[in-house]
Amino acid sequence: MSPVNENPGVMLYSRIRKSPYFYASRQHDVQLYSVYNHMYHPRHYGDPVEEYWHLLNGVTLWDVGVERQIEISGPDAFDFTQLLVARDLNKCAVEQCKYVFLCLPDGGIINDPVLLRVEENRFWLSLADSDVELWARGVAYNAGMNVEIKELDVGPLQVQGPKSKDVMSDLFGDSVLEIPYYYMRPYEIDGMSVLVSRTGYTSELGFEIYLYDASKNGVKMWERVLEAGKPHGLEVIGPCHIRRIEGGILALGPGCDMWFDTNPYEVGMGYDWMVDLEQATDFIGKDALSKIKAEGPKRQLIGVEIGGSNVGSYNDGKMIDVFPVHKDGKQVGTITSACWSPRLEKNIGYAMVPTELSELGTEFHVERPGETVEAVVVPKPFIDPEKETPKQELTAAGS
Repeated sequence: MSPVNENPGVMLYSRIRKSPYFYASRQHDVQLYSVYNHMYHPRHYGDPVEEYWHLLNGVTLWDVGVERQIEISGPDAFDFTQLLVARDLNKCAVEQCKYVFLCLPDGGIINDPVLLRVEENRFWLSLADSDVELWARGVAYNAGMNVEIKELDVGPLQVQGPKSKDVMSDLFGDSVLEIPYYYMRPYEIDGMSVLVSRTGYTSELGFEIYLYDASKNGVKMWERVLEAGKPHGLEVIGPCHIRRIEGGILALGPGCDMWFDTNPYEVGMGYDWMVDLEQATDFIGKDALSKIKAEGPKRQLIGVEIGGSNVGSYNDGKMIDVFPVHKDGKQVGTITSACWSPRLEKNIGYAMVPTELSELGTEFHVERPGETVEAVVVPKPFIDPEKETPKQELTAAGS
């Protein structure tokens, strides 16, 4: 048998879509791509652990144009969006953002986007990795509602880290520091229209810049952020999965922490405000989720500490598949995300296991490539469980 090529290339060609920032972000020596929402996505630029420290101590710029923006507008936009979303949108103000679940009729999670209420009757879904535009169009066809659903030429960038506030105030003025956590404001810069939100995929202080006419202005916007970031030591990085695992942020996708075959209660996100079963209006999956809540989920996504050698950074290509989890000689679940935490100095991750095995302190054996190691159930999030860091109030420099 021929030896396995551990690092085959990813072909760049016209058939796979490119982010509005593709040609700009590749100038920074991308070392690894993946495909996300049918688009090339930079995963890292050399050393994910070094990128992690840049995020924790400075300011970072990410190409997240793969977060495709699906707009729902029209006279019935509110009612239709509420049909898709498990949260009560009566509690979402104009220019507010919400992390939401879109569920299937059986309660499975079809996407977990950030929802932006741009206007009274205009919503954006900033997508994770699944084809929600097709889903929404199909639902609309059968719902008989007066809505328009389309993908926008809007591309987000993420500016994340403790010094992100300095870069953003240099770009947009100190008013950007007044944006509360999970709210947004419109701005214009060098003739480019944007929405700026206090959101991100890091559990750190951060912002997203949603650029209109992104296919035209993507490179110009990227270079403008780079210029503003130079005095503050800005570094271009990929998505920091070490930090998102530490912070309790889940990844959507087959073989990830949640997918069509998992529900909010299984992944520990069935909060009353996240899955609002008390609201008067209906949403897809409500009946199934009511039953699951009443009966209790049969599985749970738990936090684990994992023994053995350094498991990597998750986005470095080392975890090419889930790790089997064993108890008393039988496979009982899988590790869905895992990484080495430089701050905790241990391997951490998430595992999907039967509910009866989800108690803190429960011990397992985990089958990793080349070794079988011990693991133990611990609380999650692993760091900053109250999310005090991203929620912090901001003030202008010197004030």
